[in-house]
Amino acid sequence: MTESTQSAPALQNWKLTLAYDGTEFRGWQVQPGERTVQGELQAALGRVTGESPLPQGSGRTDAGVHALGQVASFALAAPIPPENLQRALNRTLPPSIRILEARTVRSAFHARHSALAKTYEYRIFRGAICPPTLARYVHACSWPLDLAALQTSARLFEGEHDFLSFAATDPSLVARSLDSDAGPDLRPIPRPGFQIEPPVAPTIRTIFSSAWEEHQTEAGPLLVYRVRGSGFLHHMVRNLVGTMIDVGRGKLSASQIPEIFAARSRDSAGPTAPARGLFLFSVEYDEQMDKPQIQV
Repeated sequence: MTESTQSAPALQNWKLTLAYDGTEFRGWQVQPGERTVQGELQAALGRVTGESPLPQGSGRTDAGVHALGQVASFALAAPIPPENLQRALNRTLPPSIRILEARTVRSAFHARHSALAKTYEYRIFRGAICPPTLARYVHACSWPLDLAALQTSARLFEGEHDFLSFAATDPSLVARSLDSDAGPDLRPIPRPGFQIEPPVAPTIRTIFSSAWEEHQTEAGPLLVYRVRGSGFLHHMVRNLVGTMIDVGRGKLSASQIPEIFAARSRDSAGPTAPARGLFLFSVEYDEQMDKPQIQV
């Protein structure tokens, strides 16, 4: 067989789990002239493998937002063992980005489209003086906060709701959710005698759990909000936190949250909490979809 008739190397689908300090980045997604996590990872893949696929993330974290369990997927032709790829990428990536795991997965796996649930954490420091070593990773909030009121309001977000009031103000950002999981409209064409269900609003999401935890650390007291859901709109978690802080301060009542949902207006909810306190904690996938790729 001549060189011209040889088939191209088979592509392998890769899944990376990574953590990063988002302070110095303009978020996950590649932007012209800006330093982003996705851009750094693509450049590192090019240096290591000679290929430069654009890694697809499970969600587009904003500028200043961190990750403990972001997931990215991409295809490579290079036949490289997973442990070697992990080691080589960590050698060339900036110290603020670490690959926690690298492995091949089934060809149908996609970091964003295959995700079933995501968990975010938001951290609030409650001490009198926030240590400089912690300041990049918490919202230092010195106001008195009613923890019981925070818990009551957090539980009201559980279930399926239209979160338009808690999404970004800019309509274009609302449409581009952090986890854009809305596909094309595949509803059948209406025919006489058949009733077509109305489309689901693109701002509807399901929250599986929503709660605050109180921790005592060496640096001081820490409040951690953990929320697990099917997906999250742009700025949604930070807007939920900002609204709950207003409840905890007494500026709003938890009983007003149903009214905020019904208003479908960003102006009706609380402020946007700072990005530095937010972490993408983990992403969940179906066990079958997440199995290693079979080598042949």
